[in-house]
Amino acid sequence: MHSNIDTLFANMWEDYVKITPSAHKIHTLLAGEENNSNIVNDHVAFRTFALDKTRLDKLAAHFLALGYEAKGDYDFEAKKLTAKHFEHPDDTKPKVFISELRVDELSDDVQAIIKKLVAQMPSDITDADNFLYSGKHWDVSKAEYDTLINESEYAAWMAAWGFRANHFTVSVNHLSRTNELNDVNTLLKEAGFVLNTSGGEIKGGPEVFLAQSSTMADRSDVSFSEETLSIPSCFYEFAQRYDMPNGERYQGFVAASADKIFESTNAK
Repeated sequence: MHSNIDTLFANMWEDYVKITPSAHKIHTLLAGEENNSNIVNDHVAFRTFALDKTRLDKLAAHFLALGYEAKGDYDFEAKKLTAKHFEHPDDTKPKVFISELRVDELSDDVQAIIKKLVAQMPSDITDADNFLYSGKHWDVSKAEYDTLINESEYAAWMAAWGFRANHFTVSVNHLSRTNELNDVNTLLKEAGFVLNTSGGEIKGGPEVFLAQSSTMADRSDVSFSEETLSIPSCFYEFAQRYDMPNGERYQGFVAASADKIFESTNAK
């Protein structure tokens, strides 16, 4: 396990921008003339399968070891996902959002494919320093990917990309150019980026103390057993947080909004 939070996030970011080149460009766009390092990362999200070898807890262990604490629990019924978010006592460190697919709620065919993939993974890989940016540890065919995508876009993404940050998130509150999500969206569209419009360009708002938007995922090459194809990879998210009546800034997540954010990687 990593002993340094900043090194871990730097390695995850490097892996993420390799297959999400637009994130690098957006980072530069939002930082403006100033140094890039002034972009504050609100949270990073991960996906996994709810099977013994790959449960959410296996990913969470890496963050808990670095002082993170479990905070919120979420259920996405239609997508068959369970999720948790984690926060660090040092609030300058990004929050972490980890979801897992309830494999046992899927069709027999899809369950069989996912179990076959996970069976190929060495069981100790989840303890490795680089596990959270190690990608996939199995061979998957294009036919298996297609079967998964027909039932769960999430399962198909996970089968193709494995363990890595699904998205990083710009904290709009900390930007120097603007602190309004609406302005950020305008800048992105003017620069030619495509936004996720499921549930509207902006999901949530002041009434739930969190407004979110995201790009649609970039496309990148994945090696399937018999061919290499370009499919949706990762996306970049933007979050504006509001103060609650008690004067504290809201730090949680809004399930109804996150539900739509998941669709940023949809291939169909």
